[in-house]
Amino acid sequence: MQYEPGLSRDALIEFATKTYFGNVDAKNMDAALDCFHDEALFCVQTDFTRHSGKGEIRRMFEDFFAAYETIIHRDFVCTVDEANGRIAANFIAELIDDDGNVTLLNNTNFWRLRDGKFQEVYVYMSGANVLT
Repeated sequence: MQYEPGLSRDALIEFATKTYFGNVDAKNMDAALDCFHDEALFCVQTDFTRHSGKGEIRRMFEDFFAAYETIIHRDFVCTVDEANGRIAANFIAELIDDDGNVTLLNNTNFWRLRDGKFQEVYVYMSGANVLT
C-alpha cells in the first residue's frame, strides 16, 4: 500500500513524540492504542518479539504499564521521511518500578504510518526487552 502524503515533518514528530509517547508515559491506554491501526505490527527487533494487532499490543502495554510506576520517554532525536510517512527517533526511556529501581534504555524506534496512524513499529532496545 502506498503512503499518501498528508502529515508534515513537524506533525509526524508531534504524533510520535507527544501524542504517542505522551499517552504511553501517562499510561493512557485508549489514547495510546488510538495511534495504531487495528492490524498494526509492533516488533521489538532486538528480542525477536512481535505483537500483531491492537489486541496483542494492548496486552503488551497492560504488562508494561503494570511493571513501572513511572514511564518517561525523553531526549528525542528524530529523522523524518515526510514523503513516505516514516519517522525514526533515538531517545532515552527512563522507567521506575514500584521499589524505586531505575532502568535507563537508549532506544531507537522506526514507525511507518498509514492514514495518520502507525501501521508498523520497529523497536531497537539497548537493554532487556520491557515490551514482552
